[in-house]
Amino acid sequence: MPESISRGDRRVLITGGAGFIGSHLVDRLLELGDHVVVLDNFNNFYDPAVKRRNVSEHVKHPAYRLVEGDLRDTDDLKTVFADGAFDVVVHLAAMAGVRPSMQRPALYMDVNVSGTQRLLDIIVAANPKTRLVFGSSSSVYGKRSGESFLEVDRVDEPLSPYAASKAAGELACYAAHHTTDLQVVSLRFFTVFGPRQRPDLAIHKFCKLIEEGKPIEVFGDGTSKRDYTFVSDIVDGIMAAMSYDLPGYDIINLGRSDPIGLMDMIRCLEDAMGKQANLDYKPFQLGDMPYTYASIEKARKLLGYEPKVPFAEGIKRFVEWHLAERSIAHK
Repeated sequence: MPESISRGDRRVLITGGAGFIGSHLVDRLLELGDHVVVLDNFNNFYDPAVKRRNVSEHVKHPAYRLVEGDLRDTDDLKTVFADGAFDVVVHLAAMAGVRPSMQRPALYMDVNVSGTQRLLDIIVAANPKTRLVFGSSSSVYGKRSGESFLEVDRVDEPLSPYAASKAAGELACYAAHHTTDLQVVSLRFFTVFGPRQRPDLAIHKFCKLIEEGKPIEVFGDGTSKRDYTFVSDIVDGIMAAMSYDLPGYDIINLGRSDPIGLMDMIRCLEDAMGKQANLDYKPFQLGDMPYTYASIEKARKLLGYEPKVPFAEGIKRFVEWHLAERSIAHK
């Protein structure tokens, strides 16, 4: 990003900006005074009304523009870039979810790989000096045991089509950098949670089931662990990645570096909700990772990244938001 451009003066494109992480990022950028364009196709992976609520305040803002369209549609991308190039593009749009990708692998590759390539093509054509922040995933690391995940680790044994598509997206970004000098940083997110979290993700789903007194399916023996990261900490990392001294192409983990066991997560939800969960044990699911564990030393060094929200506090904030949302829905 040119030195003359500072926060508050930027033109920023966020793909998937009506979703969970994207809408929180939009909140932060509009507060700073940046001009934000969002591309989102409001697909039915989960209820599109959820995303409509996410953007309900954004669309009233004079510095915000929403384009309803698809990454894979050249005309939609031309509409996004109709007013010129962007200083920063944050690419969060993707088909998400490990288990659903097992059922529709071709769709995941089409959106997450081909869609990413089409976006890269139009960014470079508009202005190769644009900075791209690519939303990748801890899923790329595959099956591991015992140690934290380092950015230099091999990622060539993905456990699901989703993981493979994210690894392929990183490679497409690197190829674009190598051939055009596009500045790209790939951020590997570790199990993000918080208000507006997708309803298919474990914390949101389990919270709803506990509230309704329905059984929670526990896959495996309950010893799996996830490096749960609160959404505001992820947004801090994205914001820093948008403006740090990027050497050309980089990969950086964003997590808490403190894996939480599945049963500990459930107990924390029970404490926050004041209700006990009913557990239904099932066989371990194909494609699931046994644990995730982010090394965040690189993020600390380059981005000044430091997770601020402890897991239990994040759960408390999520439950408060969830119950408030349910209360509004029942009025």
